[in-house]
Amino acid sequence: MPEGDSVYRATARLHRALAGKTIVRSDFRVPSLSTVDLAGYMVSEVVPRGKHLLVRLHPPTDPDPAFNHPPLTLHSHLLMEGRWDLYGSGDRFKRPAHTARVVLQFTGITAVGFDIAQVKLVPTADEQELVGHLGPDLLGTDWDAQQAAANFRAQPQRGIGEALLDQRLMAGVGNIYRSEVLFLTRLHPLTLVGQVVGLEKAIEMSRRLLEVNKDRPRRVTTGLARTREPYWVYGRAGKPCLRCGTTIQVLKIAAEDSGLERDCYLCPSCQPAPRS
Repeated sequence: MPEGDSVYRATARLHRALAGKTIVRSDFRVPSLSTVDLAGYMVSEVVPRGKHLLVRLHPPTDPDPAFNHPPLTLHSHLLMEGRWDLYGSGDRFKRPAHTARVVLQFTGITAVGFDIAQVKLVPTADEQELVGHLGPDLLGTDWDAQQAAANFRAQPQRGIGEALLDQRLMAGVGNIYRSEVLFLTRLHPLTLVGQVVGLEKAIEMSRRLLEVNKDRPRRVTTGLARTREPYWVYGRAGKPCLRCGTTIQVLKIAAEDSGLERDCYLCPSCQPAPRS
């Protein structure tokens, strides 16, 4: 599951490269958009919304006002495998060409979206139809810690480990940060939200970790970027806890909405299980 900071970095890279540039040729390799032609549209900005990537496009000016078109937003969700790459003139794709879903060609540079499972194009005025369901964005200008806390408290019978991945409550936490936040706040993932003491601390820890890592090439939660152990518990099942030496365990936790199970790592000593 992608983390909010990785989407933030990808978005920032695209914005620096494409903002102010006009599309020369577009190629959508998804059935619903196969006939769309964005030639002449200019990229006004590229912004993240949680784990969603939004490319906002300004339409070409038509001499006849009757044919003017509204600004558009190209929406993509990277899910597990998706990514956007940038290529200079004449560069060959570094990934299999058949996995390209979107190709946007500009003068001197081409942006290619590979293995993107969700691609949509909507009027910018209708963006909320795609991302309006998301909770406060941990890395967004609209961040609201009180609203995030209220969203969690409205579902007191959910386990905190499962709820942290629900982007409708708070947008940006993925599987890595879920495990790390719970460890650092000494919460067992099966503790019910309604039983969590210091919920605001877990929310603030989520924001702090994403903020400190959003511009780093290597994600780290344990300290300095050059540390040999970048994570406290994530991916360390069977290894000793870096704090107390207890063997790290892994739990399979299913999402309430999809039923999909994901690994959650924990230290049973630092994160004692709830009594009942």
